[in-house]
Amino acid sequence: MLMATLLVLGGLALLVLGADRFVSGAAGVARALGVSPLIIGLIVVGIATSMPEVFVGGVAAWEGKTNIAIGNALGSNIANIGLVLGTTALFAPLVVRSQTLRREFLLMLAAMLVALALMFDLQLSRLDGLLLLGALGLMLAWIVRQARQDAAAVQDEAEPEQPPVLTKSIIFLLLGLLVLLGGAELLVRGAVYIARAFGVGDLIIGLTIVAIGTSLPELAASLASIAKQEMDIAIGNIIGSNMFNMLMVLGIPCIIHPDSFGRDVLVRDFAVMGGLTLLMAWMVFYAGRDRYSRGEGALLLLCFVGYQYLLFRG
Repeated sequence: MLMATLLVLGGLALLVLGADRFVSGAAGVARALGVSPLIIGLIVVGIATSMPEVFVGGVAAWEGKTNIAIGNALGSNIANIGLVLGTTALFAPLVVRSQTLRREFLLMLAAMLVALALMFDLQLSRLDGLLLLGALGLMLAWIVRQARQDAAAVQDEAEPEQPPVLTKSIIFLLLGLLVLLGGAELLVRGAVYIARAFGVGDLIIGLTIVAIGTSLPELAASLASIAKQEMDIAIGNIIGSNMFNMLMVLGIPCIIHPDSFGRDVLVRDFAVMGGLTLLMAWMVFYAGRDRYSRGEGALLLLCFVGYQYLLFRG
């Protein structure tokens, strides 16, 4: 138990250290390339912070536990909105540019609807996995195209006096990512050991501890982003990670090991994820303000806590 506790504490320390370097590198890359920080947050930070979910889901499917991989993907999306966005907005209100954010949010919503259509028969086949990855490829191609258009528009604006050095920014980005992933791995290992010592089942571990643990890079990166006043990276990170979770984190495990799942995955977990996604959209697009306030962050966090209580009570 002592070793597990040390792993958790060590993992938290690495997450804080890695997040600082990672966000500095991401912001530097965006400015050096003349690309919107939102796009960098969506693609680079979103994919990178989704790597723990990919690793966990792939290993679980390889061991024939695809249900854990499915729970991890859905649980991570719930954690990204309820825990990550809620906590981030609670620390500092997030001001967003709704016109820029609207198209990226619609992509995240489209990814969720594609996954729902393929999961409606309560099973995920290899063909479903290929379709999910194909949809991801199409969405990434569209994002890259938009990023090029944004970069062309930026070139018409005034250039910064001292643009960041691209090579240095990439090094910070990669080093920060490695430390982030290492910290998440240590924390998850320690937390799972402690949970099993208290008799918590594998499914609940997958939906809660593993899902939260693999979302810690997103949380650390988002908190570091607001500390550095990089709001677009924080928002892009959440949206990008959720999109990749729906298409890549779900797609890869069912290619490795196709499997069926219980109806409660749709009725309970997918419904909660969909509800939080729509709540996230309503807050910024229809509530009359292009920002997430502390009150809204608290509401998202309370929804997340309520979901965790529902899981453990059930």
